[in-house]
Amino acid sequence: MVAANSATDKPSMLCIAGFGDNASMYDGLRDTELADLFRILPLDLPGFGRPAASGRTTLQSLADFVVEQAKASNAELIVAHSVASIIASLATTRADSPLHTVVSLEGNLTAEDAYFSGSAGDFSEPQAFREAFLERLGQLAASTPEVARYREQVAQADPKALWELGCNARSFSESQHPGELLASAPAAVYLYNPDNLSKPSQAWLASRGLPRLVLDHATHWKSVDQPALLAGKIVEGLRLAA
Repeated sequence: MVAANSATDKPSMLCIAGFGDNASMYDGLRDTELADLFRILPLDLPGFGRPAASGRTTLQSLADFVVEQAKASNAELIVAHSVASIIASLATTRADSPLHTVVSLEGNLTAEDAYFSGSAGDFSEPQAFREAFLERLGQLAASTPEVARYREQVAQADPKALWELGCNARSFSESQHPGELLASAPAAVYLYNPDNLSKPSQAWLASRGLPRLVLDHATHWKSVDQPALLAGKIVEGLRLAA
């Protein structure tokens, strides 16, 4: 569902979560300065917080869903985490899309960034991938509390949608360039902690003029562990992207 603030006179900002996650990852933003400036609309995607669609779950099918939700909420801005940055970028390419600005939270820039989602391609069916992915996250959660929260959300995702999206993200990243797609959006800004970014993506980012801001010491789930810092960086980033 789209959860909205009561004030409707503010610009609307959609927020979509990364692979297997849902809109709950943005709960912390409601108590930040960002909520004073924007109508924050965390959006559950089909299969991830809301029932899966009847067809195949792909980056493009989710982008089409996002466009329709943007129209319904009069949103022109979108915050997108990790692989959802590809979804947001695709959403801006539709001729009828009202979305024109993407705030990418460590979004996928090169194929190496699909280290979670792309692993779905190593499995031939949804349940096997789900079990292996949850086990992998369980091991990581032992040292990182944010991963424990993420694992809980992934466990609630639709297994088929999770696997299909992961396989599609892998094939997309191998045949196209997610970073170039983001850079082609009408306006975009990239927020990241270099410690969380793959070396190929760091090299690509260094060679491009894409507006960017660094969030030192933040985990990959910035809206969870440092929502106030992230809120300020989003406001600053929107000025850079304008």
